[in-house]
Amino acid sequence: MKKSLAAAVSLLSILAPAFAPIARASAYDGKPKLVIVLVFDQFRGDYLDRFRDDFKTPNGFNLFLKQGAYFPECYYGYANTMTAPGHSSIGTGAYTNGHNIAVNDWWDLNRSTTHMFSSVDDADYPLVGAAGDASSGASPRNELASTLGDEVVLGTGGKAHLFGVSLKDRAAILTSGHASEGAYWIDHANGRFVTSTYWRKKLPQWVVDFNGSPRIADARKQSGNTTGDFYEKVGATPEGVQYELDFAEALIANEKLGQHDTTDVLTLSISSTDILGHQVGPDDPRQRALIDAIDPQLNDFVAFLQAHIQGGMQNVWIAVTGDHGVSPSPAMAWKEGMPAATFSPGDMNKEIDKELNAKLSPKEHQRFILGGDLPYIQLDWQTFEKLKISEAEAEQMVADLASSALDKAQQDVLKAAPDSHGPRPAILRHIYTKTQIAAGQVPNTEEGNLIQHSYTTNGGWWIMVTPGIFQMSGGHGGTGTNHYTPYSYDRHVPLAFYGSLFKPGTYLDPAQPVDIAATFAALLRVNMPSAAVGKVHTEALKPVAEPTSSRR
Repeated sequence: MKKSLAAAVSLLSILAPAFAPIARASAYDGKPKLVIVLVFDQFRGDYLDRFRDDFKTPNGFNLFLKQGAYFPECYYGYANTMTAPGHSSIGTGAYTNGHNIAVNDWWDLNRSTTHMFSSVDDADYPLVGAAGDASSGASPRNELASTLGDEVVLGTGGKAHLFGVSLKDRAAILTSGHASEGAYWIDHANGRFVTSTYWRKKLPQWVVDFNGSPRIADARKQSGNTTGDFYEKVGATPEGVQYELDFAEALIANEKLGQHDTTDVLTLSISSTDILGHQVGPDDPRQRALIDAIDPQLNDFVAFLQAHIQGGMQNVWIAVTGDHGVSPSPAMAWKEGMPAATFSPGDMNKEIDKELNAKLSPKEHQRFILGGDLPYIQLDWQTFEKLKISEAEAEQMVADLASSALDKAQQDVLKAAPDSHGPRPAILRHIYTKTQIAAGQVPNTEEGNLIQHSYTTNGGWWIMVTPGIFQMSGGHGGTGTNHYTPYSYDRHVPLAFYGSLFKPGTYLDPAQPVDIAATFAALLRVNMPSAAVGKVHTEALKPVAEPTSSRR
């Protein structure tokens, strides 16, 4: 009997390792220690290759070009290429028809008939630390999808730490998401970093200390802008970038990101390239000089991460992209013989409104057109409803009038002598109604898919317009530029991954910014964000270990 018992014990000792838990890497081991989603605002996809020879530091942009997995053929898969939807798409891995953010600002007549609302406006959560209107507020309430950061927080039982930073509120808030411990952006006038009561009732002491330090005065002095709006003046310079990176470093150090048992997430959006880009366009030497100046700043930031993250850069993953591309300035496009144009959406909307009043309300002038941010033209649905006109009928009326209204709004250009190197009249190449897009009544083409992905329930009734190539509203008199179209120059952004699991190289596979959330979620073993449509870039991955198992 004893001999049999001894034999059984011996057999169990041999078999036991086969049933023991298998130790393999997983997100819950806290590796990597920090994931950073780095966004450059208005950063067209060709910049990194055009200016590659300018980058001299090893860990600036070369961290991605030489040590990372670089995807130069990265294009957004929607048509409404603007800041708020761009950052939402990066964070959620979805497009507007998934997260519902279509433009930066829109009319919501259920909340007010006198002004538009920002994509992050929320009066329920007043601003904290701002010198402006205390009644204003901000939150991610309008973003109807979870983000990568949200899913990491949920997947770690709330142990992961998530933050968002930018000079812009919408960039800090929409990229990081709902479950962040803090989103920080600046008061445009004075440059101080602020937040809202969605996150906390008062600023952390380290933010108070940062705002009270000489950093604001130093940035003003070094940029040569001792007076004026901090965002517009300092924000358009390299000193504005350094100021934002300094704040990010202060956040990492004080919140101890990368020092915890789980993976922390930071979304960091550099706004300066957009602020300057709108003023001068993508081909101006000043924009190139700004990007060149960012290279050593980024190199220094990586050195900071090496020193402050547990395990150094071996435990840091970074994805870099842009929230949208940009068109060449009209002046530059005119010079090269392209059919560029600038036009006034406000004048076009006035002409539409005039025609509708003549047809529907000849005795009393009423407001039919609200306008708003292109590529959408919003209708005052309350006026149409009073006249017993349905949404589909109203939108079709406006769609039918839009092209002729644009012609009337630019009679001076139409009458001018044609010049192949001068302004051309703008056209509306495509017009779709909200009702058509909602019903899927768009062409079964790639462009049709872009339009379908741009659908939103925000803004009431609207139509969506596409001007001709290299044609835009604004444009700062032809020397600046704009973005919001489905054309490749507005959709093209860089995409690159850096981290221990990525195989360095240049990959010409088609890619989209929504792939960031998909790829990181898969590697971290957390759920995809709730509306994610991106793909995992397995071609750029080293073999990945299986997650921890506790089989018996």
